[in-house]
Amino acid sequence: MRLSGMYPIVMTDRLAECRRFWTETLGFDLVFEATWIVVVSSSGSLNLVAFMSPDHPSVPPGRERFGEAGLLLTLETEDVDAESDRLSARGVEILHGPVDEPWGQRRFLIRDPAGVWVDVVRQIAPAEGFWERYTPARPP
Repeated sequence: MRLSGMYPIVMTDRLAECRRFWTETLGFDLVFEATWIVVVSSSGSLNLVAFMSPDHPSVPPGRERFGEAGLLLTLETEDVDAESDRLSARGVEILHGPVDEPWGQRRFLIRDPAGVWVDVVRQIAPAEGFWERYTPARPP
């Protein structure tokens, strides 16, 4: 399959809150908005996320609202600490971090108004030997 794009759609009744959070708080651009959907992008890139009302007729089968489980959106940035400070100053609750993780990320976590975990990361060197236990042994 050759893709021309890919983005998650979060089913939620909180479209206005998600729009404000992702555009005003996180600084994403509004790509498209209607009464039933909001699509945002990071600086006009193909890094998109959409929020859709579960009651719209265009919703495919499985109209469940997002249940706040199992979805983690990772946003990679150059300065995790500056973003954490900026978001904290805007009243966003930092739920984890910022912290250096042994697998090689500096990160913090927040939640958006729909309950989506947002993982803000910068790649760093992993702790020495961390990945050895997760890498399959290779024959000599």
